[in-house]
Amino acid sequence: MTSDLTPRQKSILDFIIAFQREHRIAPTVREIGDHFGLSGPAGIHRILNILKEKGYLLAEPGKKRSWRFSDHAAMSGIPLLGNIAAGAPIEAVAVDGDDLPLSPGLFGCKECFGLRVKGDSMIEAHIMDGDLAIIRPQPRVDSGTIAAVLVQDLLTETTLKIVRYTRAVLTLEPANPVYAPLVFKGPQRSRVRVLGKYVGLIRKIGV
Repeated sequence: MTSDLTPRQKSILDFIIAFQREHRIAPTVREIGDHFGLSGPAGIHRILNILKEKGYLLAEPGKKRSWRFSDHAAMSGIPLLGNIAAGAPIEAVAVDGDDLPLSPGLFGCKECFGLRVKGDSMIEAHIMDGDLAIIRPQPRVDSGTIAAVLVQDLLTETTLKIVRYTRAVLTLEPANPVYAPLVFKGPQRSRVRVLGKYVGLIRKIGV
């Protein structure tokens, strides 16, 4: 379980796990920084050392790709990190000690996390206010995919939208005609970072 991690620490751990499982090698510090839009390595090293102290990462001194996730990082449940906006971007807040007692395999994932939906901009995709959106960590999604994204390179700013892109334009599109899409052109596209792909939801029925 990872309830002792901040959203930033958990995001970096999720990226390392997803990267290592996809590429069969650990990411470099530069690759971690590039993914999160961070220019300097100092802050990344600080978080990596915290993750190591808490037992989530292993490191081999002198190696370029030294940061590997440990067995402790392989969670049996689905951590609930906080809130995600189905509307305007809002702050994602960690929910300490709150994990979903479900296997990620139920959603076809080796690793995933939950975010509570706030707002109604995704209702035509059958995603409603109060639902728990299940997200599979990955840095890229196909055009037309619903994803959790970070806006303006800020790890605390998240929103759930349909991601559409061309060579010059990236659009974060709602599934509710009441809301306008968020459009990023040219270099502005680098302000948007994909946190992960939406793979399912959990809805509480009744009270």
